[in-house]
Amino acid sequence: MRITAIRDGVAPISSDIANAYIDFSKMTASIVAVTVEDGQGRSATGFGFNSNGRYAQPGLLRERFIPRLLEAPEALLATPEGTLDPAGAWAAMMRNEKPGGHGERSVAVGVLDMALWDAAAKLEDVPLWKLLANRYRQGQADESAWIYAAGGYYYPGKGVEALVEEMRRYLGLGYSVVKMKIGGAPGTPLKDALKEDVARIEAVLKLLGGDGSRLCVDVNGRFGLHAALAYGAALSPYRLRWYEEPLDPLDYATHATLAEHYAGPIATGENLFSMQDARNLIRHGGLRPDRDILQFDPALSYGLVEYLRTLEMLGQHGWSPRRCVPHGGHQFALNIAVGLGLGGNESYPEVFAPFGGFADDTPVEDSRIRLPDSPGIGFERKSALYAVLKTLL
Repeated sequence: MRITAIRDGVAPISSDIANAYIDFSKMTASIVAVTVEDGQGRSATGFGFNSNGRYAQPGLLRERFIPRLLEAPEALLATPEGTLDPAGAWAAMMRNEKPGGHGERSVAVGVLDMALWDAAAKLEDVPLWKLLANRYRQGQADESAWIYAAGGYYYPGKGVEALVEEMRRYLGLGYSVVKMKIGGAPGTPLKDALKEDVARIEAVLKLLGGDGSRLCVDVNGRFGLHAALAYGAALSPYRLRWYEEPLDPLDYATHATLAEHYAGPIATGENLFSMQDARNLIRHGGLRPDRDILQFDPALSYGLVEYLRTLEMLGQHGWSPRRCVPHGGHQFALNIAVGLGLGGNESYPEVFAPFGGFADDTPVEDSRIRLPDSPGIGFERKSALYAVLKTLL
């Protein structure tokens, strides 16, 4: 088993949208193609990229992680059965890396890890979801995945009417659960921002027939405790699907305080990039395994090799994989959700093209989607994305 070529590039995913914390006017993503030969006459090229919200990592890829991967001993890259072993490749990439400080290198490693899993499934001529079910779940894969439509971003001149029309389009695409941004009025007094967001929420709920379980709201980590509690008190009567990332992701003690006062589901974790950080959230964040949602994104957090460690840790602390709904809206996490029995996956029907969204021929029905039975992650079944990835070949 050997890696014969690795190519990387940077793709723009910039747009005028914004959440409560950042705008996406200069957002980029790394893309990679990793070609592997198995020594038995088979060759496959796997593709990878990083999720939105974190920028491209060309420096880290080219200076550290790609050279280490190309230098990895062939024996390290193969399982005892002779298949490609992304865990061995991961060990090679992380050689001479000190523990801690997970911020940006986790993104670079995650990009390459995604490509390695794509190649591994292609070498075995199976979809990634099936490979994962076979390796880790006694062959039991879910028939479909629950997904929700993430949108509702702030945009210049976008008012309540445009927000409602956006959500109406998502319903027309087959989604029954949607998500919108809140807390994004910088410099506005808290009571005025809250009043504005309540009006936006009520307008979307009216479209959803008043059913709060069909609406998620996302703060993107902007609030301190006072604002989070004030919004939590206002949101409680609506019984929303979840209240997402109200606080700084590393402020575990304040999460615990909020969980004492807000009875509804809290979702967080998309900005935690290692098993160790996820474990600190579980140990100290006061989250409740019967209702709260964990959104760790494998593409940003050292890849699936590390995500498997995170799932093992969660099990040791009494959490079901069904409480995991990864951030990112990409096909990699969707395969993981189906193959490993997660609770679902995010989806971006209208933003972060072409990286958001799934295979072209997989319709959404009542917020559920079936995966194609094609080898690998399935990027080749998403024409706009594959057009970008194949420029590396």
